[in-house]
Amino acid sequence: MKILVATEKPFAPVAVKGIKEVIKEAGHELVLIEKGTKEDLINAIPECAALIVRSDKVDHDVFSAAKNLKVVVRAGAGYDNIDLAEATAHGVCVMNTPGQNRNAVAELVFAMVLSLIRNRFNGTSGTELKEKTLGIHAYGAVGRNVARIAKGFGMKVSALDPFVADDVMIADNVTPVHSVEDLYAGNQFVSLHIPANDQTRGSVGKHLISLLPKNGVLINTARKEIICEPELEQVLEERQDIRYVADVKPDNADAIIEKFAERVLFTPKKMGAQTSEANINAGLAAARQVVAHLKDGWNKFQVNK
Repeated sequence: MKILVATEKPFAPVAVKGIKEVIKEAGHELVLIEKGTKEDLINAIPECAALIVRSDKVDHDVFSAAKNLKVVVRAGAGYDNIDLAEATAHGVCVMNTPGQNRNAVAELVFAMVLSLIRNRFNGTSGTELKEKTLGIHAYGAVGRNVARIAKGFGMKVSALDPFVADDVMIADNVTPVHSVEDLYAGNQFVSLHIPANDQTRGSVGKHLISLLPKNGVLINTARKEIICEPELEQVLEERQDIRYVADVKPDNADAIIEKFAERVLFTPKKMGAQTSEANINAGLAAARQVVAHLKDGWNKFQVNK
């Protein structure tokens, strides 16, 4: 069977090599499209039984053309680029590869924060992380790695996640928090790791951001959709001490940068998983999951029903 790897942002060459080996060893054929268009994807998909993507959009048009498609694997944790309802309607299993990018994203959190609080290393006096408080909004694979690194800096860490038992956090020397308001009000730094879904889109706005203590920093390496951007801009206007860093450039980034240049920091495009190690981990995991699904229906990480 043919397995299509279609990525606008290509995997690292070593990852592509590994993916090829996994697919070939299982007796399948790899179809590779790198830096292709949506039209390229649609033209290639009809003969393919499986699809591996990164942040590429997989929507109605793709599923309608995918006559033989059985499984789509998103190489990464987030999967809001895939239309799950369409996938289910077409009888296609959708999976992600949770945890494969966790360290890369966690390290980026601190790379951005350090740049911000050291004033972009412009020679002026900044601040340190030691003894500062960090709240982690969602204690999944990335959140746990953020906690691990934060403790190395000597930070005091707490977390909110209704799906994680208190005992798990306590074992990691992380203080459980049971109210989203308490998380924001009680921490100088808050790092977002919640997914973008119907419950979370636009959920982080004026109410929560305004609760941050003096000189609070909001860090977003999750999805831009979880931020209510007009309210973020309003809070930055009203609270001259609040700062915002994001690996997900907001739609109104130009206006925000113009108004609050020294208090915001954005990567030019999403960089959380852009390391060789994360590329390899996610790519190989995706290939193995596709092969396992085609072999016997394995679907441990299925995200649609």
